[in-house]
Amino acid sequence: MIKVFISYSHVDDNYRNELQKHLTSLQHQNIVETWHDRRIVSGEEWAGQIDNELRQADIILLLISSDFIYSHYCYELEMTEALARHERKEAVVIPVILRPCHWTGLPFGKLQAATKDGKPVEKYPSLDDAFLEITQNIEAVAIHLSTKINKSTEKAPSETDNSFKNMDISTSVINRQELPHSNNLAIPKSF
Repeated sequence: MIKVFISYSHVDDNYRNELQKHLTSLQHQNIVETWHDRRIVSGEEWAGQIDNELRQADIILLLISSDFIYSHYCYELEMTEALARHERKEAVVIPVILRPCHWTGLPFGKLQAATKDGKPVEKYPSLDDAFLEITQNIEAVAIHLSTKINKSTEKAPSETDNSFKNMDISTSVINRQELPHSNNLAIPKSF
């Protein structure tokens, strides 16, 4: 099962809750298991638990808003580690744009967002419409990763080390040609 880590600002807890509800369908199908810091129980060392879960995740969702960008912990610690793991092909980082903010020039702005054209969740006709699209895209990536992991486990043990290294994330199940990269977005101008 693919492990999904959700990085978010606590200001956006309501959006994380809604996303979690939608991801439950993937959990029921044993496609993904999700984790976020609200799962930390009393008495646990929260920083160590977050670090451990972040290092074990296959998919890392960055729930982007101005509050995420403002948060030292989200931006400097979680996002930095997530992008480092993405660069090393140990995990896939997916930005989920929650609310309008200036994000395309930031380090994760080079990554394909979970919604078409990086449209903020808040701008959809309903949260259900937004989170359905996001869930479908996460499902496609998770299935792609599962297929790659399963194929690599069929190889000799020496070839299975770091199964993400040989994966071409850009050719996932989603037709990436119809989804422009976030740094190619055209911003309409009105005067």
